Amino acid sequence: MLDKNGIAKRIAQEVKDGYYVNLGIGIPTLVANFVRDDISVEFQSENGVLGMGPFPFEGEEDADIINAGKQTITTLPGASFFDSATSFSMIRGKHVDLTILGAMEVAENGDIANWKIPGKMVKGMGGAMDLVSSAEDIIVAMMHTNRDGESKLLKKCTLPLTGVKCVKKIVTNLAVLEVGPEGFILLERAPGISVEEIKQATEGTLIVSGEIPEMKVD
Repeated sequence: MLDKNGIAKRIAQEVKDGYYVNLGIGIPTLVANFVRDDISVEFQSENGVLGMGPFPFEGEEDADIINAGKQTITTLPGASFFDSATSFSMIRGKHVDLTILGAMEVAENGDIANWKIPGKMVKGMGGAMDLVSSAEDIIVAMMHTNRDGESKLLKKCTLPLTGVKCVKKIVTNLAVLEVGPEGFILLERAPGISVEEIKQATEGTLIVSGEIPEMKVD
C-alpha cells in the first residue's frame, strides 16, 4: 500500500518533458518533489505562479512565495508571477497539458466531486471547475477508500460534481486505474496489494484483464 508520497512518486512518472502542469491542493503538490531531473517541466499554480519547484527545506521558506493551498514553495530559474486573470487565461485557454488534483469521489464514467460536502462550510469551488473543463489530461490523486473504509471510486458520485466525464486516470494508495467506456480499468496494483483487495475496495465497475503488474515507485 502506498502513502501520500508514494502516490505522488507514481504520478510523477506520468509527467513528460515539456509539459505545463497544474498541481491541485493536497497530494498533487508533492509531485513536484519527484519529477525526473532529466526533463523540463513547468508547474503552474492557479494563484499566479509558473515555474514552481520542490517544497523548501525547513528554515529556507519565503512566506511570500506560496501555492494555491497557501503552502510555501520554491521557484525555479525563469519562474514568473502574475495575477489571477492571467492565470485563468492560461487554464481556460487550454495551455495546461496536465492537471493533477485530489478528489472526494470519482465515478466510473469519469465524473469528479472534489469541492463540497453538503452541510459543511466551504469557501467555494475555486479553480477546480475551470481546470477539469480545460486541461488536456486529468489525473486524480486520492485514497481508494474513506476513513470508514467505504469506496471513493463509485458507480455514480453522491457529492456535488466538479466536472463531468473528465478524469482520465486515477492513482490511489491501492492501484493505478484508467477510466474506460465501461468502468475503471485496473492497470497496476500497489506493492503488497492483491487484485481481490482492490475489487473489494471499488464500488464502481472494475475491469481486470490478464495479470496485473505491481507498480514501481522507487
